[in-house]
Amino acid sequence: MKRRPVKVKPVSEQPSIADGMRVLVDRVWPRGMTKHDVSADLWLRDAAPSGGLRRWYGHDARRWRRFSRKYRTELARQPEVLELLDDLCRRAPVTLIFAARDESHSHAVVLRDMLEEYRCGI
Repeated sequence: MKRRPVKVKPVSEQPSIADGMRVLVDRVWPRGMTKHDVSADLWLRDAAPSGGLRRWYGHDARRWRRFSRKYRTELARQPEVLELLDDLCRRAPVTLIFAARDESHSHAVVLRDMLEEYRCGI
């Protein structure tokens, strides 16, 4: 089956048909949002950074590189997360949705990149 590219999108953006399967990849539910607001097909908590790593990072862009390395290490210890997402990508378009305000420094970007590497056998 053909693998489709994985997209990332803030949970605050309106859902679109082009999103395909919307996978919420946050450990905690987005504050102040209902299930209808989020419009997630799947909530994959295990794809999110651990609570300790999330608190340490605190969305501080100065810690981005170290956060990315530490998060990749956490993901490497959970191959089932990457396998599940890879399987979903073979079936339909997938959009990783997240609540962080800074998309370029969001864990979803790291997850998307790692998934692309996983799928390519890097």
